[in-house]
Amino acid sequence: MADSKFYTLVIPRFEDVFHSFFASEVIKGVTAAASRLKADILIHITERHKHADWTTSESIRAGYVKGVIFADIDGDKKKLLEFMKSGIPCIVMNNYFSEDINCIAIDNRKAAMDVVEYLVKLGHTKIATIAGDLNTQAGEARLEGYRQAMAKYGLTIPRQYIQEGFFLRTPARAAARVLLNLEDKPTAIFAASDVMALEVIDEARAEGMRIPWDLSLVGFDDNPVAGYSQVRLTTVSQPIVEMGRLALEKLNQIVTEREKQPVKVVLPTKLVKRESTLVLSRQ
Repeated sequence: MADSKFYTLVIPRFEDVFHSFFASEVIKGVTAAASRLKADILIHITERHKHADWTTSESIRAGYVKGVIFADIDGDKKKLLEFMKSGIPCIVMNNYFSEDINCIAIDNRKAAMDVVEYLVKLGHTKIATIAGDLNTQAGEARLEGYRQAMAKYGLTIPRQYIQEGFFLRTPARAAARVLLNLEDKPTAIFAASDVMALEVIDEARAEGMRIPWDLSLVGFDDNPVAGYSQVRLTTVSQPIVEMGRLALEKLNQIVTEREKQPVKVVLPTKLVKRESTLVLSRQ
């Protein structure tokens, strides 16, 4: 196995991981690159908040593993740095670091600011958010972008306008219920993932509200289901497949000493405008 190309892709375990858009897109991108490089990929599903196996698992530390791709690290930089002491090359997706850590990500903060700015231009001032998992850099950065854009336009954020949905369906549904039953209801909601936004659509329907006439809604990810929901969802498209493909290609270049470390890549996002948002004056 001395000349073999074995790489490990570490994916955090979460609700419905095997039907996850993010996980499937990451795998699609990584395996596309693996096919071109004639490399083998070991997929290691890890616990989200307990990462001891990063330094103990044979699927990560075995001698034939040339490098490791972390699809995310769920905020556990300490364990990541501990793993890096092993000398095994790695690259982290969905995170950006100032330290000398190989990483590939999008600018989540700016993407969230773009969403809020778009809603403001539609006339909205009462904009709430359902944040993702704040243990992840993506979840934290999207919330930070929301806050910064609201401050930029001098808009106040009532305490209950920020709800956490953890990127999961059940908590997002509960968060939507809170927002839609406030006395001072928001006229727009930014959900930090499409999966959470779809829960808002269902809850709004249950409350007798019509999107976008009673509520404008923006998601994040450009999950294919967002285009085929009851209301075609305005969302942020992020290149997850490209992120996975580049992650393996850059890691392979590091392993073969054709790429100088640290490798840092920021990919662009795009706001996709569909039917779930409306100019406020028309509501």
